[in-house]
Amino acid sequence: MRLINRTPARPLAVLLAALPFVLVLIAYAVGSEIRLSANPADKLLPALTTIQETAARLFTEGDRRSGEILLWKDTWASLARLLGGVAIAASLSLIIGMVVGLLPLFRATLSGFVAVVSMVPPLALLPILFIVFGLGETSKVVLIVIGITPFMTRDLAQRVLDIPHEQIVKAQTLGASSLVIALRVALPQVLPRLIANVRLSLGSAWLFLIAAEAVAADVGLGYRIFLVRRYLAMDVILTYVIWITVLAFVLDWLLKLLSRKAFPWMEAGL
Repeated sequence: MRLINRTPARPLAVLLAALPFVLVLIAYAVGSEIRLSANPADKLLPALTTIQETAARLFTEGDRRSGEILLWKDTWASLARLLGGVAIAASLSLIIGMVVGLLPLFRATLSGFVAVVSMVPPLALLPILFIVFGLGETSKVVLIVIGITPFMTRDLAQRVLDIPHEQIVKAQTLGASSLVIALRVALPQVLPRLIANVRLSLGSAWLFLIAAEAVAADVGLGYRIFLVRRYLAMDVILTYVIWITVLAFVLDWLLKLLSRKAFPWMEAGL
């Protein structure tokens, strides 16, 4: 049997999925052991047990001054910024993508503009955003919106353009207006793609959020990582990085579950 036709059984698939993570842990443990054996005070690669103890402390112990558990405070602040920016970006992308894909006049006006905006490096705009919107929450949310909206818009517009023209013609033959065509023909076919786009854009959204929090914030996951770096507290940094990864995975899984429940006919294509 050709390798291309070999599909692993469920137990083997689970084992293969876990293998890269196990190898990374082993490589880290070996590297940490080598450095700590040479220098017990080394902070670059703390032992796995040290990271575990630090994580338990960060998740359960409050700050000495405020009494608050800073990790949870940072988490809520970052999630609020992230989800707010992604929600605004998804809404704008859906509206603009539908308009560009369905209406030739708007396509001629906006498609070139959206393409040019998508080429602008969002992080290069960060100083401008801080000047225009200040150092508060708005600039961080706007950076996420600017960072992911153009790409999502272009993809959604193309998805609308890919809708078979026969469907549009039949809807018009039955007397449907442009609004009805948008809501009854295009929207149901675009929404699954929107969720897929949000899933693909979450990584970039986290990047823009961490960058903004590192530059100007007094709370947040990115702020805390860059705050403790001056003390070379790698156990804290690694705990926060792992926690961000877990949050990103959970958000992606929730979006996948939403897509599966809301659009079961798309499951075969995922």
